[in-house]
Amino acid sequence: MKRAEGAHEVLDGAVAAPELAASLADIDRLNSWFGGYALSLRAIRRLAADVPRDRPLRVIDVGGGTAAFAVRVAEWARRSGRAVRVVVVDRDPTTLRLARETVATYPEIVLVRGDAAALPCRERGADIVTSALTLHHLEPAQAAVGLREMAAAARIAVVVNDLLRRRLSLGLVWLATRLLGCHPISRHDGPLSVRRAYSRDELRALAEKAGARRLTIREYPVLGRLLAVLS
Repeated sequence: MKRAEGAHEVLDGAVAAPELAASLADIDRLNSWFGGYALSLRAIRRLAADVPRDRPLRVIDVGGGTAAFAVRVAEWARRSGRAVRVVVVDRDPTTLRLARETVATYPEIVLVRGDAAALPCRERGADIVTSALTLHHLEPAQAAVGLREMAAAARIAVVVNDLLRRRLSLGLVWLATRLLGCHPISRHDGPLSVRRAYSRDELRALAEKAGARRLTIREYPVLGRLLAVLS
């Protein structure tokens, strides 16, 4: 499929808090049930092996929404007996207000308002920078800048988790958002997100523009996901 450049998802604009909360809850459910969180967390666990256990693991989650994934990172760290500090960066103030309740019992998670293309983070300020279902919201020029910003902030690597732009993925997302009783915003945005996602070759070109030295990309057709690790 050709990428749906210029198309806008409802969540790219201003959305009232109740509708926003409902749609973000749908995204949380779909990530939990269909392996989106698991793929990113597995990559973080592997990369974290290069961080000495006598200091906190520093993670930045770009476009982290209501901090649902950040909580999973924090819970994994607690189970593993290691300290972690997770900074959730999101540009939408309403989303961050919703996230405050999520992180109320997680002092290791910090919420920061910021944009993927202009991260409020110092160079090498984190060990790992992660981003899930965020890159496809950016047009190519912005996406390349965003990847450059994330790579600059990461000491070890950047983990990008996004949708796989294939007809199978489109059909699966279309069915899931309807059979699982998702909010109308999710039923609109879900399939469009697939059509706006970057292919393996497109992501490779963006990473080159961002100045990435190393890049690995894996596709998971059954899950409808693409996972890239760059540094």
